[in-house]
Amino acid sequence: MTHQTPRVALVGDRSPAVRSHARIPGLLDALAEHDHLVLDAYWIPTGDAAAPGALDGFDAVWLLPGSPYRSEAGALAAVRTARERGIPFLGTCAGFQHAVLEYARNVCGLAGAVNGEDHPDAEQQVIVPLACSLVGHEGAVTVTPRSLAERVLGATRTLERYHCAYGLNGAYLERLAAHGLRFSGADESGEVRVLELPGHPFFLASLFQPELSGDGTRAHPMIRALAGAAVAHADADAGTPAATVTTVTTA
Repeated sequence: MTHQTPRVALVGDRSPAVRSHARIPGLLDALAEHDHLVLDAYWIPTGDAAAPGALDGFDAVWLLPGSPYRSEAGALAAVRTARERGIPFLGTCAGFQHAVLEYARNVCGLAGAVNGEDHPDAEQQVIVPLACSLVGHEGAVTVTPRSLAERVLGATRTLERYHCAYGLNGAYLERLAAHGLRFSGADESGEVRVLELPGHPFFLASLFQPELSGDGTRAHPMIRALAGAAVAHADADAGTPAATVTTVTTA
């Protein structure tokens, strides 16, 4: 069966100084070589992502690390577009933070919600400094059974790499959850590290950076799952029966 090559928007302010960005070309090659998941990927700076129609025609949106973004509005627009249109979405590190922020503002009604990294003096800081910075750290994550995260990772415990100093303000966790956001992964102290959106075709975000997994020669399961979801989305748009590849977990 011939599949339409999915178009994936890599939203972020590309920089050779950001290690996760530098790994993207190799990860795309690994997806094609090892997993037979070929993507037509385009970098979209956050400043461009805010323009009307910027993400039209894409089969997946990957909001990449690299905060503070040059355009918070563009990052939030990317999340909202994927969420409202049912486009497969993966947010990593800053992508996780902005997925929380977008949901807080546009679903939970917290119009004043901000990222404390960008607005350290604001009142409604939904994203705040972590008690301990995770820049350069590695840590265990416990995953909720029967969640999308567990299906993608194939386990309820995983060891992941970080490069961040900001995360979810626990004071807003109940309100976000009450409005439908599911927190499906936490560190050993119970701090949220993974979120997803039930009812969406594929909406997953992690505070850790799956781009940094291993030596970069094989794609992390979350990245493979996004690629699989993009293939399914492209096939659906083309009228082709979608392959069951959303939760690819090939070792």
